[in-house]
Amino acid sequence: MARLGAHGEFREEIRFCKFCGGMFRYYGYGYGYCEKCTPIDNEMFHRVKEYIWEHGTATMFETSEATGVSMKQISQYLRDGRLEIPEDSEIFIRCELCGADIRYGRYCPECAGRAVKELKSALKFDLFEIGERPKKGRMHYLHGSKENGK
Repeated sequence: MARLGAHGEFREEIRFCKFCGGMFRYYGYGYGYCEKCTPIDNEMFHRVKEYIWEHGTATMFETSEATGVSMKQISQYLRDGRLEIPEDSEIFIRCELCGADIRYGRYCPECAGRAVKELKSALKFDLFEIGERPKKGRMHYLHGSKENGK
């Protein structure tokens, strides 16, 4: 994920394209494809989306065969949350941590909640570690002010 700058703006970071493996600048939005591969990915995604729209609960294999988009790429669309497996399907993808069935994404709600809780616990700050923001105004010295000559 791109880092936030001091004023809340996104700062770029270097990433590798999920499709071609080439390096590109990532600004904190998008699905992780370089400028060259983004239009290719968009076209493949729309083929898959249109096929699913017309054929309802087609399997990943059927969708791949009909659209020419690899099962690996369709799985990536599910992991990215761009596609969802219908509620009444008998086939799901698995949570990457516990292996539970999920309809989209990478983690089940329980594992995601546990990870968030662990992260909050790891980032718990003591009050003395949090500094106070300065108020706007004149500069002061530790022992008096400039006018006092101290």
